[in-house]
Amino acid sequence: MTILRLCLAVLLTCLATLTAPGPAAAQSFEDLVADLPEGKFAERSAVVARLAALGDPRAVPVLEVLRDGNLHVLKSNGAVVAIREIAGDDVAYDAITGAEYGIVPRRGATKIRVNNGLRRDIRAAIGTLTLRAPDPALRLAAAEAAFSAPDPDQLDLLRAAREAENTGTVAEALDYAIAATLIAADAPEAEQVAAIEVLREMGNQDALSILTPLLQATNPVLAQAAAEAVAAIEANQRFWNMAQNVWFGLSLGSVLLLAAIGLAITFGVMGVINMAHGELVMIGAYTTFFVQEIIRTSFPHLFDWSLLIAAPLAFLIAGAVGVAIERGCVRFLYGRPLETLLATWGISLILQQTVRSIFGPNNREVGNPSWMSGAFEVGQMTITYNRLWILLFALAVFAVLLFVLKKTAIGLQMRAVTQNRAMAANMGIRTGWVDAMTFGLGAGIAGLAGVALSQIDNVSPNLGQSYIVDSFMVVVFGGAGNIWGTLAAAFSLGIANKFLEPYAGAVLAKILVLVFIILFIQKRPRGLFAVKGRAVEN
Repeated sequence: MTILRLCLAVLLTCLATLTAPGPAAAQSFEDLVADLPEGKFAERSAVVARLAALGDPRAVPVLEVLRDGNLHVLKSNGAVVAIREIAGDDVAYDAITGAEYGIVPRRGATKIRVNNGLRRDIRAAIGTLTLRAPDPALRLAAAEAAFSAPDPDQLDLLRAAREAENTGTVAEALDYAIAATLIAADAPEAEQVAAIEVLREMGNQDALSILTPLLQATNPVLAQAAAEAVAAIEANQRFWNMAQNVWFGLSLGSVLLLAAIGLAITFGVMGVINMAHGELVMIGAYTTFFVQEIIRTSFPHLFDWSLLIAAPLAFLIAGAVGVAIERGCVRFLYGRPLETLLATWGISLILQQTVRSIFGPNNREVGNPSWMSGAFEVGQMTITYNRLWILLFALAVFAVLLFVLKKTAIGLQMRAVTQNRAMAANMGIRTGWVDAMTFGLGAGIAGLAGVALSQIDNVSPNLGQSYIVDSFMVVVFGGAGNIWGTLAAAFSLGIANKFLEPYAGAVLAKILVLVFIILFIQKRPRGLFAVKGRAVEN
C-alpha cells in the first residue's frame, strides 16, 4: 500500500510538471499581447504585470491603447489591433507593428474590456516601464507626467524609482512628483509638511497651483506651512519676473543699440538728419536673405556660416550706399537740416520701392543657424540663443566702433572735423573725404544691424520704418555724437519699455517713454552725455 501511494505521488508530480505553464519570462512580448483578450479581468491584470516585467518599451503604446479602451481583436484573424476613427470609418492598426489592416466592418472586432482595477494596474505598468526606461529623457517625461497628474496608487512605484535613480534632473523631478502625490494622497501630516517644503524649493507656478488649495486646509499645521511656502514662492516669482523683464529690456536695448549706433555717427557727429537710415538697415537684412538663398540652393552645408558671410557683405553694401547718398545728395545740404530731412526721406522712398521691385512686397524668410536656435533656463528665466547672440553682437560692434574712433587715423580725423571743421581743413585733412567715410561707416553699421534684426523680425521693405523713430529717440536721449551715451540710452529705454509694458501695454509704454524724453530734453537739451560738435555748437 505504501509503495502504491509513493508511485501515485510520483506520477501526480510528473503530470503537474508537464501540464504547468512555463515561467512568465519564457513568454515573448508578442505572446503576451496575444494573451490580453483571454480570461477575466484578473487574468488580464496578470498579463499586464508580465508585460511590465519584460521591460520592453513597445509595451507602453499597447498598454495606453488598452487603458483608453481602444484595443480590439479582429474576428477575421484574431489579431490584436488598435482601432481609430478616421473620416467616420473605423480603421484597424496592428497593436505591435502599427501596420494598417484597413477599415473594420461593423461588428468585425471585439473590444478588450477594462475595469477600474485593470486601469489602475495598467497605469502602474506604464509607470514601471517609463520610470525605469533606459533613456533618461523618457524617465524625466514620466516623472513630469506623474507630477502633473498625481496618482496615489503610484506612490510606491515613484519611491522605488527614486531610490534607483542616479540622474540628477530625473531624481529632482521624481522628488517633486512624490511630493505632489503625497499631498494628493492625503498622507500623514508629517509627510505632507515635508512635501510642502519640497514644493517650496521647486518655487514655480506649478508648485503654487498645488499649494494654494492647502491654504483652506482644516489642519492648521498644513495651512500654516502652505501659507509660508506660498509667500516664499510668490516672493521668488517676483524676483524672477523682475529678472526676466531686465533680460527682455537688455534684449530690446541691444536691438535699439544696433539700430541707433550708426545714426549716432551720421546725426550725432555729422549733424545730418538721415531719414533713410532705416532703409540702410533694411539693405543689411535683404543682404542676409540673398546670401542665405544662394547657400540654400548651392551650398546647403554652409548654412550655419550664412550670418558670418552676410555680415561683412552687408557692411560693405550698406556702407557703399551710404557713401553714394552722401556724395550724391547730402554734401550739398550741410547746414540746411530741413532740406536734408526732406531729401533723405525721398531717398528712403526710392530705396523701399527699389527693394519691392527686386524682391517683391512680401516678407522674406531668413532662417536661424543651428547655433542661434533654441533656448536655455537660468533659474525660472528663459533665455533664447538668438537674443543672446544679438546682445553679444551689439556689444562687439560697439567695442569695434569705439576702437575705430579712438585708436585709428580715420577716427582721429572724424573727431577733428567734428570739433573744428575749419581748423581741420587748414591742417590738411580732406574734410569732404572724411564726411563720406563717416557717413559710410554709419551706413555700414546700419547694415550690420539689419543682419541681426533679420533673425528676430520680418524681412520686408518696411523693416527700417519700425526702428527709425526709436533710433532717433536713443541718439537724442543719450546725447548727440556721444557713443557711450547711445549705449546707455539704448539699454535704459529698452529696460524702461519692458517694465512699463505689463502695466500700460506696448503702444502706451512707447508713448510714455517718448513723453519722458521730450520732458527730459527740455531740461537737458544735449542729452545724457553732451559732446561739443557741429550739431551742438552755439
